[in-house]
Amino acid sequence: MPKRRSWPATIVGLILAVIGLVLVGGGGYLAVLGGSLYYLVAGLGLLASGVLLLRGRIAGAWLYTATVLLSVLWGVAENGADPWGLIPWTIAPLVLLILVFLVVPTLQDSPLRWRGALGAIAAFLVVTAVSFTILGTQDVAVAALPAPNSQGMADPSGQSTGADWPSYAGTYAARHFSPLNQINADNVGTLEKVWETHTGGTPTDPQFSKLYGTENTPLKIGSLLYTCTAKNVIVAMDAATGQQKWRYDPKVPDKWIPYTTACRGVDYYRVPGASADQPCAQRILEGTLDSRLIAVDALTGRACADFGSNGQVDTKIGMGEVYPGYASINSAPTIVRGIAVVGHQILDGQTTTAPSGVIQGFDAVTGRLRFAWDMTHPEWNGYPPAGQTWTRGTPNMWTTSSGDEQLGLVYLPMGNAAVDYLSARRTPEENKYATSLVALDVTTGKPRWTFQAVRKDVWDYDFGSQPTLIDYKGTPAIIVPSKQGDFYILDRATGRPITPIGTIKAPGGGVEPQERAPTQIGSLWHSLRKPNLREADMWGMSPLDQMLCRIQFRKADYRGFYTPPSADRHSVEYPGYNGGSDWGGVSVDPNRGVMIANYNDMPNYVKLIARNEATKEGVLPRFMTPGKASSTSHSIDPQWNAPYAISVNAGWRLKLTGLLCKKPPYGGIRAIDLATGKTIWDRPFGTARKNGPFGIPSYLPFHIGTPNNGGSVVTGGGLIFIAAATDDLIRAIDMRTGKTVWSAALPAGGQATPIVYEQGGREYLVIFAGGHHFMETPAGDSVVAYALPQRS
Repeated sequence: MPKRRSWPATIVGLILAVIGLVLVGGGGYLAVLGGSLYYLVAGLGLLASGVLLLRGRIAGAWLYTATVLLSVLWGVAENGADPWGLIPWTIAPLVLLILVFLVVPTLQDSPLRWRGALGAIAAFLVVTAVSFTILGTQDVAVAALPAPNSQGMADPSGQSTGADWPSYAGTYAARHFSPLNQINADNVGTLEKVWETHTGGTPTDPQFSKLYGTENTPLKIGSLLYTCTAKNVIVAMDAATGQQKWRYDPKVPDKWIPYTTACRGVDYYRVPGASADQPCAQRILEGTLDSRLIAVDALTGRACADFGSNGQVDTKIGMGEVYPGYASINSAPTIVRGIAVVGHQILDGQTTTAPSGVIQGFDAVTGRLRFAWDMTHPEWNGYPPAGQTWTRGTPNMWTTSSGDEQLGLVYLPMGNAAVDYLSARRTPEENKYATSLVALDVTTGKPRWTFQAVRKDVWDYDFGSQPTLIDYKGTPAIIVPSKQGDFYILDRATGRPITPIGTIKAPGGGVEPQERAPTQIGSLWHSLRKPNLREADMWGMSPLDQMLCRIQFRKADYRGFYTPPSADRHSVEYPGYNGGSDWGGVSVDPNRGVMIANYNDMPNYVKLIARNEATKEGVLPRFMTPGKASSTSHSIDPQWNAPYAISVNAGWRLKLTGLLCKKPPYGGIRAIDLATGKTIWDRPFGTARKNGPFGIPSYLPFHIGTPNNGGSVVTGGGLIFIAAATDDLIRAIDMRTGKTVWSAALPAGGQATPIVYEQGGREYLVIFAGGHHFMETPAGDSVVAYALPQRS
């Protein structure tokens, strides 16, 4: 019996008993589902410890200490030396252990009782801190970097980087490469911010202002820098100072904002043979959120009178009825042989009768439609015949295409048909071109070849990345990154795979078992895909939320890669629709033959919802709820006119804490030898400084590997510049080692791709920090430039 009644011991005992009861109940259920016995055993330990402390018995403290040791050992058995994997097994149990040690002296009469308790607490804290420090500083394995080749790879786009950055990805070859080397690994540590310009041009309607995220990459030509704001305002700035020179506002209404106010970039075109003083001899072309193609003078910002009607063309003509927000142009056009090729982002998951995914080519001088490719009407080459429209609901190209001036081809990364998660009602043409790379001949407007990555895609695995043009062992080639993590290298003239491709046995079932392909293709050259998920991969900040994630995992349908969605229970899609590789694409150093790929490593937790149930819950397409903004996260899409709506928990977050159910890392960055397809180094990408439970930033500098959107740029100085992660940092990474050698905090989220250029003999690094609603980073409107300090 205790020598005295201790209210602190009573309170702590009650806490342990309650947590123990929850663990016993949940752990018992998990055990019935075939899961780990740990939570049941640990729950019994906590329950017994709590009861003993409630009764004033010091044995409760020793029993809880034994339970904590069991937790640590069980965590090590499941996770090895992975520090992030050990967190739910150690941190919360140790916090409770400190409380237990603090109440032990209240159950004792010894004069040294507090000294012993505080000493035990200090010892546990020291051991924990040292252990996590050692585990968290493990080196990344690094292979030798290929030797530089002064010949490099020929760029077939007709463009080049160096002093300028003339296209969204540097050139239409989409290498994200600058040969500049003034900034290098030896001096990058002195890089400093030299100017910051606020562009404005953001939504004003409070409802639509929540859908922010410009994803913008500027251009640099001559002495001017060109960018576009969240509402398509084109801004020209002095490349050396950031001073605004002119603005052009196309006055896009807020109601046309789709899921996000994305203007990824603008395009530049110099009219062949035009004199320098001729208006619009140099012009900036931009697609808008309300589906117009606009041309303005690159030097003055005035609309080009010779282009369309007063400098603009309505790209919705021929689409039929288009509701606001259902068709937008958020990526820069690609200009090949004087033809600006344009695709549209068609609002995902709304209705089977969404606007057409037609691809259009416009004369870059006159704005006249030169071709239109409607996959179900290959005989049409211009606007539809009178009284008809382009086919509704067909796969679209929402991301950026690449161009080959020599072959006269534009490479289209195609999305999915209008309803992403069901395929039974798709036409043969939709099944052929969905989730495919299509090489379109700009002289005819017809496909020359197509390469499909997923058969009858019901996972939203549409191509998001702009493909990259290279020479591969003497063959003009194209790198095709995919959301499912595979990389394919194809002959860009024929579409023939150059690197090996294998087949993957795909699970059947779901609501359309007759539709599911028994096999899918997979790259045998290189893939970012990780092994199939296990229950042991489920995570949390404590055993409680980890247990809830494990229960969800056990209840879901998951049979590995390509598990189809179901209606009777949730299914796990891994990787999720955000990658692998997404719209940021990859970077290629053509002199070293190295590819840099930042990627996401998160699952989705999805479920099809029967139409009557979805309607009862008010899940309706946007055109039936006029004036309302789109869902900010695709959480539930109506898929109107189809039998099921779709619920998508992107990243698979636990509602209780807001944390992801899969253990870190959630994103990484990898260097790949193009000659062999082998990994040079691979590391988690993004720190935990802006992440934490319940949305509270932890400000921890540890490399947890965060979700990321946006690409990188590689330089002749051997550096990789990238932001993209949710920690709001822009960083320089040494290409040889994968180590971060410089970083700076951005004024807003950096979900964009930086550029590198030279002006007045000085090398600049520039990024648009606009934030991103889907990535939950702060909104902003800053264009920020960095450079080395000027010599006195």
